[in-house]
Amino acid sequence: MPVTSIEKDLDALTMTIVADFPVPVSRLWNAYADPRQIEKFWGPPEYPATFTRHDVVAGGRSDYFMTGPDGSSHGGYWEFLDVVEGESFTVRDGFSNDDGTPNTDMPSMEMAFAFEGTSQGSRLVTVTSFGSLEQLEQLIAMGMEEGTREAMGQIDDVLADLASFAASRGTESQILSETKVRVSRVIRGTVEQVWRAHHDAELMKRWLLGPDGWVMVTCDLADAVGDTFRQEWERAGGGDRFGFTGELLESAPPHREVTTESMIGMEGDPSINELTLTSVDGGTLLALVITYPSSEVRDIVLATGMVDGMESSYARLESAVLAA
Repeated sequence: MPVTSIEKDLDALTMTIVADFPVPVSRLWNAYADPRQIEKFWGPPEYPATFTRHDVVAGGRSDYFMTGPDGSSHGGYWEFLDVVEGESFTVRDGFSNDDGTPNTDMPSMEMAFAFEGTSQGSRLVTVTSFGSLEQLEQLIAMGMEEGTREAMGQIDDVLADLASFAASRGTESQILSETKVRVSRVIRGTVEQVWRAHHDAELMKRWLLGPDGWVMVTCDLADAVGDTFRQEWERAGGGDRFGFTGELLESAPPHREVTTESMIGMEGDPSINELTLTSVDGGTLLALVITYPSSEVRDIVLATGMVDGMESSYARLESAVLAA
């Protein structure tokens, strides 16, 4: 078990958890910064977590839900109050309603995570601060201490699994819900480089091409929230033109943006694309959470080979743009 101590201070209204791991601090940090990894241990074994948003940056937010043995869903959120990359972060942790809004009937708390190097590897010290003694007692009675021990008992397996999260892996997709899909890849470049590659029209025409044999003929970017974009491709030499258009809904350079996306000439509601860039060992973790209008649309799009086309583009981005 990685947990070496749990101490409750009823006067200070805190609970401090110390856990030690036989890996470098950077590996432990990545496990918490990468949504693919943290969701493998954040919930107890009987209540696995799924993260639909995970922005490890000051002012960012995480949204997740835990699925119980009976299929019930229990939502939670983090609001990132402070982040020192590779060293610490502090969040406001709370419960969510089914629609994702904070559940004000339940207590929220502040959690500070500190990552330290040791002679044996790394140590994580988590200090949870409660708003009142009643809140502390309520959450302890709900099984917070036992649940934390069970959840952290799963971290060792995640830390040992280097292959699943290595920079050498290609683009992968994961179905998060009936309508949500997360596409992930570590790109060998800095967050700033990857962000620029997504917001410079001339650069995008060099790499955002999908399989070989296509060219991007239109790349009109959205510069500010509320602006629209338009992107079109055709086969080299002409023919089979298609494209997408949408609106920029949120922008927080260089870490996150949200857009709508519709295929030009197609009727129906648009999808919502949430792009998050996170610095990790080996480069930048690109996570794109796509919310489709329905599960049927989701399955149709995935069956087109979308992920393979994205891998071709991201590989081209590394070799033709970032390596230049």
